[in-house]
Amino acid sequence: MIELFWACFAGGVLFALVTIFFGDWLQTDHLQFFEPVSVVGGVTVFGGMGILLTRYSPLAAWTVVLFSLLVAIVVSLCIYFLYVKRMRDAENSTGFSITELAGRIGEVSAAIPSDGYGEVVIKTGVGVTNQIAASFDKEELPAGTRIVVVEVKDDTLYVSRLDSE
Repeated sequence: MIELFWACFAGGVLFALVTIFFGDWLQTDHLQFFEPVSVVGGVTVFGGMGILLTRYSPLAAWTVVLFSLLVAIVVSLCIYFLYVKRMRDAENSTGFSITELAGRIGEVSAAIPSDGYGEVVIKTGVGVTNQIAASFDKEELPAGTRIVVVEVKDDTLYVSRLDSE
């Protein structure tokens, strides 16, 4: 039985080293619960716990396996919910699509003539973006005017004055 525990422990450590270098290739989108970090953590804990209990406790072999398995499952769940899931949820990207700006509120930075183009500043995530804009209502919008993006067409934001009543 001790050989099984040593094999799981060594395999888990080896797999952990492999995931450091090739972790992106091993990720699965459809089985998110079985992330390599969680599985490897569980296998390694199963092996390590089995080694320790076999050596230092008077428990029977089946009890050692059962208890090691239980601890491994708990540790895998903790790794997943306390580390993996939080890190995935915390990922933040500064990239955006211009079509996502429809409905956003911003401010005119370069005056927009009634029949021409100007520029607006809109907050996106953790930063701001300057975009080419035209008046949706065909009215002149001076710099500093608060606007709302009505539609996005041909890489141009069509904006209207935001009434703050």
